[in-house]
Amino acid sequence: MSARECRVGEGWDVHRLAAGRRLVLGGVEIPFDRGELGHSDGDVLLHALVDALLGAAALGDIGAHFPPSDARWKDADSLELLARALGLVTAEGWSIVNVDSTVILERPRLRPHVEAIRARMASALGIEVGRVSVKAKTAEGLGPVGSGEAVEARALVLIDRVR
Repeated sequence: MSARECRVGEGWDVHRLAAGRRLVLGGVEIPFDRGELGHSDGDVLLHALVDALLGAAALGDIGAHFPPSDARWKDADSLELLARALGLVTAEGWSIVNVDSTVILERPRLRPHVEAIRARMASALGIEVGRVSVKAKTAEGLGPVGSGEAVEARALVLIDRVR
């Protein structure tokens, strides 16, 4: 007799914003005068999602698989990191049920970009866009995110498999 097993994973990331960098969220480039400062392309949303996926499957975290000390990941496209993490998770027999995520950023406003981000993430995960939620929030002027110095993202993922 087979039984369904479900797990939840949570991911979080934050990056400083800096001039001369692209602002990439969920694999979508957002027009802005600054972008995420990071070893890869700095996509905080995909980094949070990678951590959520790996965590749900008990496979470690983004730093264990794609360490900033490894030159291979310098300026890497975070969609590639996501594809590799997804491969590890699916190799263990897991499937994604849904993703819920939040980006916290004072400026620019993300609402006009949310549907494109959802579509890019769903495509990268091989699931329907209706199973991917992306919410955009501000920090109400509080802390480094609220002062425009940083961007933060959180992601939850539900995975399941039949045993």
